[in-house]
Amino acid sequence: MTEEPCEIDNPYSISYPEILAVSSKDNKRIELIERFDCIGGAMWVKNHYAKSPLVIGSRIVSDTQRFMLKAGAVNLNLEGSYFPAGISGVSVSDSEIHVSYLGLGGGGVGASICRATAGGVLRHESDECGGGKVAGSTIHLPKYTRVIIGVDDTDTPEEGATWTLAHNISKMIQDKNSRYLSHTITQLYPVPYRTKNCVSLACEFASAEPEKLIGRFEALVRKYTLSEETGLCAYIGFDPSELMPYARKVKAGEVTLDDFAAVRRHLDIRIEGRGIIGASAAIPFYTNYAEALLL
Repeated sequence: MTEEPCEIDNPYSISYPEILAVSSKDNKRIELIERFDCIGGAMWVKNHYAKSPLVIGSRIVSDTQRFMLKAGAVNLNLEGSYFPAGISGVSVSDSEIHVSYLGLGGGGVGASICRATAGGVLRHESDECGGGKVAGSTIHLPKYTRVIIGVDDTDTPEEGATWTLAHNISKMIQDKNSRYLSHTITQLYPVPYRTKNCVSLACEFASAEPEKLIGRFEALVRKYTLSEETGLCAYIGFDPSELMPYARKVKAGEVTLDDFAAVRRHLDIRIEGRGIIGASAAIPFYTNYAEALLL
């Protein structure tokens, strides 16, 4: 007896679990973050969308596709197989980020209904898609700010692990206004007073309420830390690369609080134990896993 096949509600559409975006202070640069559950589709998108004139760069980070974009609007000269889909418009208003997509055939399905129905989308305008049609959509997203929280030295030689605490706190505090994006372990120079492995953590968020987010993170670190030397700080902004020269010094050798003084103006300092040196050094390595783990 042949078993009846199950029903698929919408066999020719895949909704993205979540789409988010963060913008620079001047609204000229935007990072679009698409959380996917189909790796084949994500790799296809990475290959073709990178050809869009508004795309500065693209990369896969865990289960997210990240596009670095510049604001503007362009006409896409779409061509089947060679350039079948892309991003045609990006703009930023006071509280929202607007992204327009366009595609041919199956690429049009991805550019329209798949993104229009994604989690995180406030509203959308979308074309009819499928078959060989040209179709697209414009999605409207909350305007988020990037927040990267650095933490170090919450454990002791007897118990605890900072990397697990940071991840569990990040999952606990995320809500619709603050979304947990990434967790990066940074290997530091093994100073004599380390617990064991000498690593620090950077947890990245897209947030509409940075101060509230950091406060909630701080409260849980204070509740669960096992150390008297905990360091906790945050970077609020689009690009923390100004911290990188200091961070590389912390990876290369032992530094002091005097060295840290040179970068503290860039940070929101919450807990200033000795671990603040490593906590701040983790921040510019967020999602740069290869260099972050080098000793």
